[in-house]
Amino acid sequence: MMRETAWKSYDEATMKEVFSLADAYKQFISQCKTERECVKEAVRMAEAAGYVDLEEVIKSGKILKANDKVYANNMGKTLALFHIGQEPLENGMNILGAHVDSPRLDLKQVPLYEDGELAQLDTHYYGGIKYYQWVTLPLAIHGVVVKKDGSVIDVCIGEDDNDPVVGISDLLIHLSADQMTKKASRVIEGEDLNVMAGSIPLKGEEKEAVKANVLRILKDRYDMDEDDFLSAELEVVPAGKARDYGLDRSMVMGYGHDDRICAYTSLYALLKQNEVQRTAVCLLVDKEEVGSIGATGMQSKFFENSVAEVLDRMNDYSELKVRRALKNSKMLSSDVSAAFDPNYASVMEKNNAAYFGKGIVFNKYTGSRGKSGCNDANAEYLGELRAIMEQEKVFFQTAELGKVDQGGGGTIAYILAQYDMDVIDSGIALHNMHAPWEVASKADIYEATKAYQAFLKHAGTK
Repeated sequence: MMRETAWKSYDEATMKEVFSLADAYKQFISQCKTERECVKEAVRMAEAAGYVDLEEVIKSGKILKANDKVYANNMGKTLALFHIGQEPLENGMNILGAHVDSPRLDLKQVPLYEDGELAQLDTHYYGGIKYYQWVTLPLAIHGVVVKKDGSVIDVCIGEDDNDPVVGISDLLIHLSADQMTKKASRVIEGEDLNVMAGSIPLKGEEKEAVKANVLRILKDRYDMDEDDFLSAELEVVPAGKARDYGLDRSMVMGYGHDDRICAYTSLYALLKQNEVQRTAVCLLVDKEEVGSIGATGMQSKFFENSVAEVLDRMNDYSELKVRRALKNSKMLSSDVSAAFDPNYASVMEKNNAAYFGKGIVFNKYTGSRGKSGCNDANAEYLGELRAIMEQEKVFFQTAELGKVDQGGGGTIAYILAQYDMDVIDSGIALHNMHAPWEVASKADIYEATKAYQAFLKHAGTK
């Protein structure tokens, strides 16, 4: 039952494809470090492949037909792309779903203060992180500032070679006697993840002169006043590009593999489709790391409403057909899994662990301990997927997220499963999941793309 590594099967031509795809992916995650940046780039890629905005289709009154391609953009943070198939939409869709938010630090709405003649930015962490991993790293600030007149200013500080970076200090080892006795969860406190922003006082200022100088810089560069923080979304993320990892360059180290590695490969697979029998969908959503809630999370009605709009533009709308389209769909809930790490073998059960280089991972269930909160896919659906992967010669493996009582995790799978459709978790295995710098295998990126293409082509067609 142990799966072979995909690397052994690759000839020279395939190796070039593997590394070329990884290079394109590295560029994507190096540029797209927020959900807004991911959606913006995904829209650019989709439009280059012939997709049009569903809102424009609605305004024009155009009727959609087989092989038309449309996308729906929700607040710049969630995206649904539809490649219309030959079959009626009520027969179901083949859906690839991933999330584009990642663990990070968000600036609070009143973040800037001065203490000890140093300017600091107060943060609130987003998603599950180990606090101590975020100190003494070069960090960047990405996001938007919305002015009172509605104008939007894009912010990116720390990525250009000429930019400064910011960061969070740690206590020097010489004075760490008390700190070193604390539990790992308390070595650094969440409230202490304060970002250093400056130390030069503004001439002529008597009070909080260093803070005043930082505000002057923001005003000069972004026409931003202090009260503009109130309507800003500014995210602190690791600064720097994704890099080849390992002396053999077999892996990619980057920020935000969870879950942009699945988002990119899903999007790539959809854009490579020619004609499809069943409508093919790529769904990129926000807020998974905090429970999939809110207007841009998977629990919103955005996707259901988008399906209704597509049916309406096909002159085929009814409430019943919306429900049938969702029920008859099949979905890969594409999220990352944990790769076996020999440094931490004790938390893994080797027969049911994922391994680098062995292809896309299918997690029949996620959840924690007694499968709490899981989506548990039907055996019939797994059987169908096995047949598809073997037919298209895709390397795949199955796994659980560690030993049964070590912890666990969840995805968006259970939310879509509420429509009564077949859903299974699938994705790419990582080292360092939720750390500032995560690691993935280039072979798994390649095999995941092949798996998603095979799924869109064959699922639900027999």
